[in-house]
Amino acid sequence: MFDLSDKTALVTGAGQNVGAGIASALATQGAHVLVNDLLGDRAAEVAEQITAEGGSAEPAAFDVTDLDAVQTKLAKHRSISILVNNAGNGGAEQMRPKPFREMEPTEWDSPIEVNLRGVLNCVHAVINPMVDAGWGRIITISSGAGTAGVGIGVAPYSAGKGGGLGFMRSLALENAPFGVTANSVALGLMDNTAGGDFTEHLARGIPVQRLGTPADIGAVCVYLASEEASWITAQTINVNGGSITS
Repeated sequence: MFDLSDKTALVTGAGQNVGAGIASALATQGAHVLVNDLLGDRAAEVAEQITAEGGSAEPAAFDVTDLDAVQTKLAKHRSISILVNNAGNGGAEQMRPKPFREMEPTEWDSPIEVNLRGVLNCVHAVINPMVDAGWGRIITISSGAGTAGVGIGVAPYSAGKGGGLGFMRSLALENAPFGVTANSVALGLMDNTAGGDFTEHLARGIPVQRLGTPADIGAVCVYLASEEASWITAQTINVNGGSITS
């Protein structure tokens, strides 16, 4: 089951954390993975690690918000059949929380550009070859912030993530007749912290009593990318340890 050995996958923002976990999981199932990151050295490091573990991968450094860069980089990869839009940015407000009414318009730019326009750019670059081939899987990594209020300072981030969710649903309906599925994976709190008491405090608020890991998300993406998931499209899968149930 979940054999991806004849597939080429692009995972954006895969130079660390969740993206690296997704790239590794897809490669473990046989996919050739293009490891994207804004920073070339991070992309190369993850690709090298996957190769060292027996997988197939290569770095693909580009900025997902730059349509020309996306199109140029992916022009030679017409066989991409799996796209995981993982690149994300919470914006400066994550470091300095403040309500939307106090934000300058420039503070909206980064979370909207990366979380929404970056998804549009990457999908635009791969969707026609998928349709022509009659098979494709598009997965966008989102957040509970896209559907639920999560506190002060994340309004633009929520807007970007929410926009991505709506885009996936429409994309799914447009392309379902051509064998291309489109789904979102909405994450809960992930274990990207420094650990210690704060991590334990966060975990106590989650029904399963732990934060998510890259492996948790990688496993879901493997399934959604597989032939076995061909009847699942236009869905948002909440992967959050039970924190959000609708």
